[in-house]
Amino acid sequence: AVIGDLFKTEVYELARDINRRHHCIPDAILTKAPSAELKHDQTDQDTLPPYEILDEVLKDYLLEHLSLPELVDKGYDKGLVEKVLSMVGRGEYKRRQAPPVLKVSRRAFGMGRRMPIARRFFEI
Repeated sequence: AVIGDLFKTEVYELARDINRRHHCIPDAILTKAPSAELKHDQTDQDTLPPYEILDEVLKDYLLEHLSLPELVDKGYDKGLVEKVLSMVGRGEYKRRQAPPVLKVSRRAFGMGRRMPIARRFFEI
């Protein structure tokens, strides 16, 4: 899980950066609506807010340790925050089953979210 510690917006940014250097990721992959492909014609946006909003809520929650009231005070919709925090909690078992991720953020979202098990191997 080389990109397991990246937020979705960072994955897309990385893909665009790679393509600027060497166009090897098909444009269709970057422009197609994201989907877990669990159902026919299902997209992530059917059940999730846009990644730009979702990632900001997750960053504030996971990296800045803001609580639900603090997130709402920051201007996020309370229903959205409750949904996102609930999804984080419900998905914890998946993260425990996942292979270790390379830690590139201040607080890894995979197993390292509980206890970092990998560190950056170089500083950018």
